[in-house]
Amino acid sequence: MNNVKKSFSIRDMENLSGIKAHTIRIWEKRYNLFSPERTTTNIRTYSLASLQKLLNVTLLYNNGYKISKIAKLEETQIPVLVREIVSNTSEKDHAINAFKLAMVNFDQLLFLNTYNSLLADRSFKDIFNQVLIPLLNELGLLWQTDTISPAHEHFISHLIKQKIHINTEKLQMMEPTKKDKVFALFLPENEIHEIGLLYLNYEINLRGYKSIYLGQTMPIENLVDLLKYHDDIHFVSYFTVSPTKDELTSYFEKFWNTMKASENSRLWVLGHQIKYITQDELPNHVKAFNSIDQLLEIL
Repeated sequence: MNNVKKSFSIRDMENLSGIKAHTIRIWEKRYNLFSPERTTTNIRTYSLASLQKLLNVTLLYNNGYKISKIAKLEETQIPVLVREIVSNTSEKDHAINAFKLAMVNFDQLLFLNTYNSLLADRSFKDIFNQVLIPLLNELGLLWQTDTISPAHEHFISHLIKQKIHINTEKLQMMEPTKKDKVFALFLPENEIHEIGLLYLNYEINLRGYKSIYLGQTMPIENLVDLLKYHDDIHFVSYFTVSPTKDELTSYFEKFWNTMKASENSRLWVLGHQIKYITQDELPNHVKAFNSIDQLLEIL
């Protein structure tokens, strides 16, 4: 248990639950829902058990239970009620909370059990879009506010990548049904954020296309090798942090100068950095997309 985060500040509790700190203090003082410890400088700290209770209380509260009624419940009744109300409407929030606890505890089994419970009546695509994407969006904020460490983020990201790989491999066992396009997916040099690209690779395979996944930090010069095998490749990349907004124009110029031997190839790009450039500013062979869904609409 040495690697488990056992103590949380009230700001951590707010960030992880979505309940404002002053509300947590009111629930604590008026209803005795939590019993924080105090540091030598009189700062509240909360245990992992308090965090889990707060997440359960939050789910009940968001589903219409009055806080005064929740406060009167026996400790053992709260998780029972949570399980009772977990349905298609609330299962998403419950699963996200479970994934957060799995992350905080570095608890792989809790992650897998939660994922498998969702898989009982949902497709992987639904789980990714309805649960894992909102979770990833929350993780970004938790990381920025120092509620979680890079180790937490890497742990949960690895498990999500693992699920994308497993589901993509199932599709790759089948012969592609569409032959009009070949996709090569890569991240530019110094870019390591690949969950979005991995999921896009899954969607491309789901639609019956052949894809060549090249992964992180790929120099443009190395992409030329693919032209020996295909002359009409749609290269797809995700610009999260690299190239920077000041490097975008030169990157596209370099890409075209390197790939000009293949007039039929295209470059499709997504990601945070794309907001700094408009389609009118891009060369004819380059197309920018604001989201994965926007790209999928034209497949």
